[in-house]
Parts: sequence; C-alpha cells; structure tokens
Amino acid sequence: MPNVSSPHSPKQNHLLDALPAADYARLLPHLELIPMPLGWAVYEAGGQMLYLYFPTTCIVSLLYVLENGASAEIAITGNEGLVGISLFMGGESTPSRAVVQSKGNGYRLRASVLKTEFALGGRLQYLALRYTQALITQMAQTAVCNRHHTLDQQLCRWLLLSLDRLPGNELLMTQELISNMLGVRREGVTAAAGKLQADGLVKYSRGHIVVLDRPKLEKRVCECYAVVKKEFDRLLPYEVPPH
Repeated sequence: MPNVSSPHSPKQNHLLDALPAADYARLLPHLELIPMPLGWAVYEAGGQMLYLYFPTTCIVSLLYVLENGASAEIAITGNEGLVGISLFMGGESTPSRAVVQSKGNGYRLRASVLKTEFALGGRLQYLALRYTQALITQMAQTAVCNRHHTLDQQLCRWLLLSLDRLPGNELLMTQELISNMLGVRREGVTAAAGKLQADGLVKYSRGHIVVLDRPKLEKRVCECYAVVKKEFDRLLPYEVPPH
C-alpha cells in the first residue's frame, strides 16, 4: 500500500491528500500509478474518456486545436488538481485535448469508480467541483492574457504557473511545445526567453529552462498570474474538515 514517504504516493496530489481517511482508503485500491511522458496525449478532442487523472509530478496542458492544426493552451493542471472534468460534469468528452507538457507520474481512476464515488456526494465531489471553478477562472484569465498582454508577460505567467506545480525550479520543454502552448511562432518564444535570460531571470537552453530569480519574474508578470493563484488559494485550501 502506498504511503506518503514512498517514492510514489497518491498523496502527492493535493486533492487526494485532502480526502478524509475513509474516503482515501476507499479509493486507494482503484488508483493506478502510471508514467506520463512528455508529449503524451492524455485525451484527444472528442474522444471517449475512460479515466480521471490525478497528476503528481507532471504537468498536463489543456489545448484547443484548430482545423489547420494550430493550437493554444487554455489551462494547465499539475499536482493541485485533476484531468478529465467532463467525466463528472456530464459531457463525457470535450473539444479540447490534454497533453503532458512536463513529464512525470500520476494516478488514474476508472470512470465507473469515479461516478460511484460522486453518487455518494462526499469530499471528492466537493473538491472536484471547487477545482473545476478554479480551472474555469484560469481558462478565462488565459483568454484575456493572450488578447491583451505581451508575449513576454504571457511567458512569465506560464513559467510561474508551471513552477507552482513542480517541486523544483527547472522545466524541461521543447521549444516547439512551448510555442504550441502559447499559440505563437517558435521565433517569438526564442526572443521572449532571450529577454528573460539577458535580464538574469532564467537560464534557457534547448528547451531546458531554469528559473534563477523568481521574485523578479513575479514583478515582470502581468496581473493574470495573481488572479489565477488567488482564486485557487481561495477555493482549494485543501484542509480536511474536522469530524
């Protein structure tokens, strides 16, 4: 049985860690540890969803893909949340796709088990719905940011949101994947990352990004990062209520 001190544990995901002991024990036999490699499509647009995913050490990007193949990121999910909200919102599928943007591990839960758990109306349902509201805020703020703020600011927002979902200060990303996330040409990403590197905020080489000065990065970013973080902190304090 996994535990908090083991190399891999469902409790590395904040939503699962916030479950009362009885709820967690009920779900534990159904949680399957899986590797989530860089670039893996967790689900495709319009595809049938068979599992709900709880990332632990990876980051998953939710993307909208146009008919011509162009794409743009609408939100990211890491150890603070889950992937596959359509399974409990009633839609069963979605026009967006989910792709692993930073490799790692996660746990998956069969859709049938999820629906049984939701029917109980317990803590998992409560947390999943609160998370969904926070995710909608992130999607809306991303749309505003992409329309009104500079690419430099967007890159800062994306870096900070990603770092909040990882244990360290490093990101391993291909330049192509970053450009797909932000919906811009690769040259734009190179120029924006170059500015941050020249100012000593990051070290960037072949898709390997190391954040050197987070406080300065937070000063450079637009208001969108703080709006999203504040809403997540408000909706998901993650405490288990007293019994």
